[in-house]
Amino acid sequence: MKKIATALLLAVLCAYSQVHAQNRADELMKQAQENLAKREYIKARYLFLQAYNAFSSQDKYDKAVECGVNASALYHRENYYKEAFELLRGADMVVAAGEQKSGKPLPELRFRISKERLQMYIGLKNPARAKEQLARLEETAKASRNDSLNNDLLYTQANYYYTFGQNAQGDDAINRLIGKYKEQKNYAKVDECYKTLIGIARKANNAVLTARTYDKYILWTDSVKALTARDELNVLKQKYDESLATIQDKDDSLSAKQYIIIGLCVLAAILAAALVFGAIVLLRFIVLTRKQKKAISIANEHNELKTQFIRNISAQMEPTLDTLDASLPGVKALRGFSNHIQELSELESTLSEPYEMQEKNIATFCETVMDRMKGKTQEDVSLTVNAPKLNVKISPEHLERILLHLLENAAEYTPAGGKIWLDFKKRGAHTHQFIISDTGCGIPEEQRENIFKPFTEIKDLTQGDGLGLPICSLMATKMNGSLTLDSSYTKGARFVLELHA
Repeated sequence: MKKIATALLLAVLCAYSQVHAQNRADELMKQAQENLAKREYIKARYLFLQAYNAFSSQDKYDKAVECGVNASALYHRENYYKEAFELLRGADMVVAAGEQKSGKPLPELRFRISKERLQMYIGLKNPARAKEQLARLEETAKASRNDSLNNDLLYTQANYYYTFGQNAQGDDAINRLIGKYKEQKNYAKVDECYKTLIGIARKANNAVLTARTYDKYILWTDSVKALTARDELNVLKQKYDESLATIQDKDDSLSAKQYIIIGLCVLAAILAAALVFGAIVLLRFIVLTRKQKKAISIANEHNELKTQFIRNISAQMEPTLDTLDASLPGVKALRGFSNHIQELSELESTLSEPYEMQEKNIATFCETVMDRMKGKTQEDVSLTVNAPKLNVKISPEHLERILLHLLENAAEYTPAGGKIWLDFKKRGAHTHQFIISDTGCGIPEEQRENIFKPFTEIKDLTQGDGLGLPICSLMATKMNGSLTLDSSYTKGARFVLELHA
């Protein structure tokens, strides 16, 4: 009896521990989703990782993959691609273990993992590796024979093709998906397709695709009412024909024929009403299209006038500044402000014209730039360069100007005995970063959001006009890159200049 009681007690304790562990994993996942909604990304990532490990240990493969993919997305959101890829490899091993235990494939889970890898390679602007993942997704979807996965595949194909400028293939993928939903008369899904396509176009910064899709969406929204009316009309017609057949079977008399004539008249009236409704829809579409074109034209005209106005202000300042004493600090500040306005306007109007690139030894280049900072720092500030002897295509003049501006800012705010670093790192086959870090006072949190935006605050021009970082950001854009502030660095300030070859 004692042995039986002991066994029962152990079974109860085991069941309780399993239930507790499962509840704990679900709670971690819930907390991670809540933090993600609040945009507390680091905390959300940590909780997703904890939930992923918990679900993996419980053989909850679907939830484990969901948490692993979410954590990976949060990793590469902050450019931690190495950690993201390692996490996805671990998720692949979890799925493989699940397939071995269950004795059947798990294509839905493998599809999610491969799709996340595809998104990462799209983010890295690596079309070759992205295409490999797309091919894996196609094989997985084909093997699964799952309509949901095949529909998701068409969305993913459209995203890939539009991102890398293959609009014809993107149109083919999305049109096939829309065609399937139209055949099923699933108009809500068609509406969702157009909204998703607009989101893809905006994410890819494809203004032409956005405008074209928006026009199609407006046309669809107006025409779906007519389609619905036509479907209802067909249902009514079918019921009416069935009634006619019943009448004909029961009584093939003159009265039945008269009813048929009356019914045909009613049908003709309905068809006429449908034609009138279609004409109203068409007229409304034409009016909306004209309004939209007019609004776009006015917006473009206002933007051009704004740019011209800023240029004119700068040009009109020059004759007056020439009459003033150039040695005065205020005059120097105004002249510098005028030059910055001119340069900012010129950069905004030539963003689509990239700089000419040259191949340079990156170690020599970085050392040369850092040498120019000697004598410009506080006492005992150490200057360090970490860059490999590697040849990289860059625009030397503009890259040097950006780095010098960032280093001069670091020198200004780094106290005596501090440190300033210039690091170079490769983040992929065609992606590299220049990272400038210091141990200064850092940038106040309330100012971080606007440091790359011009004219966001009124300040004494002798203390700087605040246009240096906006100009550097535009230069980075013209070099097919971006300039950002690393908000996770808390020992001073750290700027990351990421360039794509």
